[in-house]
This record gives sequence, structure tokens and C-alpha cells, in this order.
Amino acid sequence: MSQPTVVVIGNFDGVHRGHVELIRTAKASEPNARVVAVTFWPHPMSVIRPDQAPPLLTNLERRKQLLSLAGVDEVVVVNFTADVAMWPPERFVDEMIRPLRPSRIVVGENFRFGFRASGDVETLAKLGAGDFEVQAMPLITDGTQPSSSTLIRHAVAEGDFGRVRELSDHPFRFSGVVIEGDHRGRQMGFPTANVRVPAEMAVPADGVYAGWVIRLDVPTPPRWPAAISVGTNPTFNGAERRVEAYVLDRDDLELYGVSIGIDFYARLRGQIKYEGMESLIKQMHTDVEQARHILHAA
Repeated sequence: MSQPTVVVIGNFDGVHRGHVELIRTAKASEPNARVVAVTFWPHPMSVIRPDQAPPLLTNLERRKQLLSLAGVDEVVVVNFTADVAMWPPERFVDEMIRPLRPSRIVVGENFRFGFRASGDVETLAKLGAGDFEVQAMPLITDGTQPSSSTLIRHAVAEGDFGRVRELSDHPFRFSGVVIEGDHRGRQMGFPTANVRVPAEMAVPADGVYAGWVIRLDVPTPPRWPAAISVGTNPTFNGAERRVEAYVLDRDDLELYGVSIGIDFYARLRGQIKYEGMESLIKQMHTDVEQARHILHAA
């Protein structure tokens, strides 16, 4: 007889405290069962109403990693298409949930599913009668507002990374492959790892930040303190928006083509257009020392 499963369902973007509590509840409800998370990719809103799709806090790989760290044994990804968006609740349960043979499903009390969000917790319980139990969790709050991906997106946009950590228990990570830049940072004595900003991903407002760079292509990823710039390099009339990270006191790192994570810790200042390279270099020295001081105390 196969091991029973407890299924949790959601977008799980950012895997915040509410998501983690959902997973803890699922594990505690049936300690001998495997916990399976059902998630959706791409974000359903990007298919149903692309103009209203939220910027994503995590790519799919990072989402799977955070779900695993939270205690999930397996992640099932629903390829969300225009066809899947048309499925009634019954078909979603028959095709996506029953094959997992759950003994229990744990969802948030505001869970909706099926065509035009026509199914809710009560619908799910009726469809599962005799096959699986349904447990609805109240939303986790910070005392005033429910913990949500939307709140985290607002905090990221404002550069309030203390708030991000309160809501999610982990830093905001921007990931990508290092591309070749303009080499201006190296000329100024601050070589940077440059990552493009995809339109669908959340990113902090233009400015300078303190954080860490993590190399993601090795089994035990090193983590280096860094000063991070987000923006278009207005001093040099740049056009492409990038995230650029200078690893403190390192000019020997060869990271082109390498997948890295950039963990944001604190905002240092906004983006400024300087009257030339000399003024910018002076400011960068100040930024680096400020980042060093903040990260040493972190």
C-alpha cells in the first residue's frame, strides 16, 4: 500500500509565513503522510488577465526550493494554460487532485479554483466526500493584515527588506544568469556581476542596496557580501534596466554565464545621475563602506 499524501494547493509565490504555516499544519495533521504541494506556472493571472498579472517574487526553481525547505516532500506543477483556466472545479479535482490519492487537502480559507474561481472550500469538500478530508486554514496575520504575496511585493518595491523578512522569514532573492556588461565597474575598481531584469519578475526600485551574492551552480553555494545597484546607469545614459552586484573586496571572480542569486538586505539610497565618473567613484566608495558596516552587523 502506497504512503498516504496530504495535499496543499496554492500559487505559493514567495512562500511567505502563511504558506509555511499551511505546510506545517498539513504535516502535523497526518505525520505519516507525504506532503505534496500543487502549484501553478505561469501565474494564472498572466493567462487570464495579463495586464493585471503581478510581478513574481520567485521563479519556479526558487519556489520549489523554498517549498522543500518548508517541509514539502514533492511539488506538482500545473502548467496553467487558457484551456486549464476553463476547467470547472470537478475537472480540476479529477485530473489534478485525485491522481495524487490524498487523504487530506489543506488550503487557505480564501481558496478558490475552477473556471472564474467558481469553486471554494465548500465545493472542494463536497467533491472529496468519501475520498479525502478538506481542512481550511485561517489567514496568518501580522496583527493587522494577512500575510500575503501582495504585501511582500509592496515592501520589495519600497526597498523595505526588514518588512520582507517579517512577512516571509527569508530574504528577497533576485536570480539570474550573469551577462557581460559595459565593464565600467571594472574600470572604476568595482567589477560587478550584471543580471537582466525580466518584465515578469519583481525587483526593488532603482537605487543602491546592501546584500549578498550566492553562486547557485555548485553543491555548497558560497555567499559573498555585496553592494547592489538596480537601474539603468543614468550617469552613462544607460537604457537597459539591470541588477548589478559588486562583491566586496573581490576582483577575481569569473561569473559570466553563471546562475547567481542576489539577496537584498537593506536600501542605502536612491539612484542619482552624477556629473561624471569621478563623482560616481567617490559615491561608490561611500556605498561600499556603508554596505560593509550594515552587513557586518546583520
